[in-house]
Amino acid sequence: MMMDLFNSDPLANLLPFDGISQYYGPVMKHGEADAYLERLLNTLEWKPDTAVVFGKLITTSRKVAWYGDKLFAYTYSGTTKEALPWTKELLSLKQIAEKRSGEIFNSCLANLYHSGEEGMAWHSDAEKMLRRNGAIASMSFGAERKFAFKHKQTQQTVSLILQHGSLLIMKGTTQTHWLHRLPPTTKVKCARVNLTFRTIAESI
Repeated sequence: MMMDLFNSDPLANLLPFDGISQYYGPVMKHGEADAYLERLLNTLEWKPDTAVVFGKLITTSRKVAWYGDKLFAYTYSGTTKEALPWTKELLSLKQIAEKRSGEIFNSCLANLYHSGEEGMAWHSDAEKMLRRNGAIASMSFGAERKFAFKHKQTQQTVSLILQHGSLLIMKGTTQTHWLHRLPPTTKVKCARVNLTFRTIAESI
């Protein structure tokens, strides 16, 4: 069952059960989001992402950058990254996410998708170093892209369009029971920057 939800009411839970995800829609003016996009593209230390698949090291076209309060080591897909110091723009955006959500974050994994042909397969953000059932704030800049959830047991799906300058919160048992992905599409030609603010459990 596919559910297309565009409700920007932050009190509404997009997920029917086993988790909480709230979509706030754009949390800043369009021009401000444009300015942030340009700064993020030009100031973050973007590097191709890597993953170990069937014992082989794969390099993706998508680029990533990892930032945090400390030199956090973040391991996923068989590779480890060490956090860089916050930039002015990331700290400002972290404050916006924290104020809107009421959560506190100490790190951020940034993703750069150059076009719609670059996406992310089904996965959950449940690495051991992340706070269990902690919140993840996803901020989007640039191209509008479809984002989808799939329940691990029932296979029920929920999808929405993430807008330029928008905020999505995933928390509670979402990562335990739901997968999520950014499906590729040939219709989108522009870049998208996605910031996922997280909480590493070591510092709590």
